[in-house]
Amino acid sequence: MLDVLRCLVAAGHPVWGLQVSATTGRPTGTVYPLLDRLEQAGYVESSWEGANDRPGPRRRLYALTASGHARAQEQSAVAAPAPAWPAPEQVALS
Repeated sequence: MLDVLRCLVAAGHPVWGLQVSATTGRPTGTVYPLLDRLEQAGYVESSWEGANDRPGPRRRLYALTASGHARAQEQSAVAAPAPAWPAPEQVALS
């Protein structure tokens, strides 16, 4: 959970789940259920990407709420130092 929270904090803007997965190195089968639980708890908000000019379906974007930022700060304060990840948009998706 902490990896996902830290990734969302580092992004500073809404990101899609595959970016979170690629950035954290966690499998999508772990990331998406976590994002869903964080959203149900009120720490994350999601929305659908607007119209796009790329092929494929719209992406669901995730961003921390104010309480999500507070939770991430609380968790980070008691956890090991964060890994040095690149920004989510800099991670190559395959």
